[in-house]
Amino acid sequence: MITRYSRPEAVAIWSSETKYKIWFEIEAHAATKMAELGVIPTEAAEAIWAKGEHAAWDSDRIDEIERTTKHDVIAFLTHVSETVGEEARFLHQGMTSSDVLDTCFAVQLARSADLLIAGTDRVLAALEARAKEHKYTPTVGRSHGIHAEPVTFGLKLAGYHAEFQRAKRRLITAREEIATCAISGAVGTFANVDPAVEEYVAEKMGLQVEPVSTQVIPRDRHAAFFAALGVVASSIERLAVEIRHLQRTEVLEAEEFFDKGQKGSSAMPHKRNPILTENLTGLARLVRSAVTPAMENVALWHERDISHSSVERGIGPDATIHLDFALNRLAGVMERLLVYPDNMQKNLDKLGGLVHSQRVLLALTQLGQSREDSYAAVQRNAMKVWRGEGNFLDFLKEDPEVIVPDADLEALFDLGYHTKHVDTVFRRVFP
Repeated sequence: MITRYSRPEAVAIWSSETKYKIWFEIEAHAATKMAELGVIPTEAAEAIWAKGEHAAWDSDRIDEIERTTKHDVIAFLTHVSETVGEEARFLHQGMTSSDVLDTCFAVQLARSADLLIAGTDRVLAALEARAKEHKYTPTVGRSHGIHAEPVTFGLKLAGYHAEFQRAKRRLITAREEIATCAISGAVGTFANVDPAVEEYVAEKMGLQVEPVSTQVIPRDRHAAFFAALGVVASSIERLAVEIRHLQRTEVLEAEEFFDKGQKGSSAMPHKRNPILTENLTGLARLVRSAVTPAMENVALWHERDISHSSVERGIGPDATIHLDFALNRLAGVMERLLVYPDNMQKNLDKLGGLVHSQRVLLALTQLGQSREDSYAAVQRNAMKVWRGEGNFLDFLKEDPEVIVPDADLEALFDLGYHTKHVDTVFRRVFP
């Protein structure tokens, strides 16, 4: 995880302090249920909570113990015994390390998902506000990067809003799927721990019971989780790339807000660069880099191995923290985005009306001319405009094969024609 691209709320989920607190809660809740079942003394379970609930677990001490044990959960339990005392011997009865590690990982991913969903909500709010602000602001639509037909800037942003609605649903589904608890003991048979313990811990930790844990929670869940993050990252990048294009000097239809005192270049004082959206493009690549390793983690040996462990220690915090940062950065970009309707209109007019070529083509076919002849006539005049020879409408009026009356031709160049269904689209996106 790169500190530069992180928010404290996201980092805190993955801190040693948080991890060891979750580990203790898992162990202590399990002890409480075991006491209820008569497996351990009630007094021991009560003492574990009383002495450990507000304890500050010493990461340095745990690391010190682990240098000898070469086992992180054993090191933690040893340290707990130093704080709790004799009653700590009743912890971890019938449990295995993965019961603690996997359940904790599920809690951390679920909490991270909550932040990601909140970040997506912020992006959605910004997109909705700006889309409605520019609902009828005309701009040119582009295909292959080339002028196509008119759209509105609001319609463009409405499309991104619909995409981030899907992103939110993906994150909600990913959270639901990842939030499972496994307290099933060695190879997942419950031989030494009652399934009721798992159910109790799951309830207390806000999780669902994993139906079959083979000593580990199946990693298809994690693969789906990180895949969802990768798709959301790609949606962030798509919008970021759009803004980067719109900020190009030759386009300049929108740009990132430029703060007072901000510098664009160490060499060229005039520069105003799209640094935030370029950064978002890079962060999207980082998040997506977690997807393939998560997929490869699915195929573990038999009931359990730890080939997934080192991967998840990296991609868990990295992907969630960076995506959380990216979502909130994107929201900030959209909230403060500078929009230039005059430049949009200027660019729309740049090709002298060529954006209306399809309407002329259709009008000719409706007047009885073949599509092939109609296309040839329109394209012939359009190419003159591409060569800089003049105005499209004037060329069309002068062409004897363009049989549309002049007044009707002029009507075909009405910009409002292209916005007549904007309301319909907005009702679909913003019900």
